[in-house]
Amino acid sequence: MNRPGQGPVLPDVLAAGLRIVFCGSAAGHASARAGAYYAGPGNLFWPTLAKLGLTPRRLAPAEFREVLHFGLGLTDLCQTASGGDRELPPGADDPTALCAKVLRFRPRVLAFVGKRAARGTLEQGTGAPLGTGWQAARIGDTRLFVLPSPAGTARRYWDERPWRQLAAEA
Repeated sequence: MNRPGQGPVLPDVLAAGLRIVFCGSAAGHASARAGAYYAGPGNLFWPTLAKLGLTPRRLAPAEFREVLHFGLGLTDLCQTASGGDRELPPGADDPTALCAKVLRFRPRVLAFVGKRAARGTLEQGTGAPLGTGWQAARIGDTRLFVLPSPAGTARRYWDERPWRQLAAEA
């Protein structure tokens, strides 16, 4: 859903000095309807955070603001539209705004939740292959990590190992 002239679909959940900020592509349809991050049926984001000890329990999507208490943050590369990656309008991504937020809040790690958000920020159309895990590039002092998408629609690509690596090393 395109929302020209309106504010963000979901608000940033950011503060200075966080351990990890998770950056998705954009709010999916279910998340936009619920007004909460990673609210889609079958999305593994919240169960994975709890399973790996990044949160002390499984948070419900509506509790998304609570991540700040655990040194975590949330944002999206595209904040003015919602839907699946292929439904987002051309030019809706804002890597400049994302980089400015990272430079302002200085998290230890910016973790891209899915390769599309990482490509939109790092590759900028080069077509170079992008793997999961730690990236050589940084934004200021912030290290970058690419995770497989936890979305139910991306289940065939799901791999918990990079998530475990991030939890252990961040």
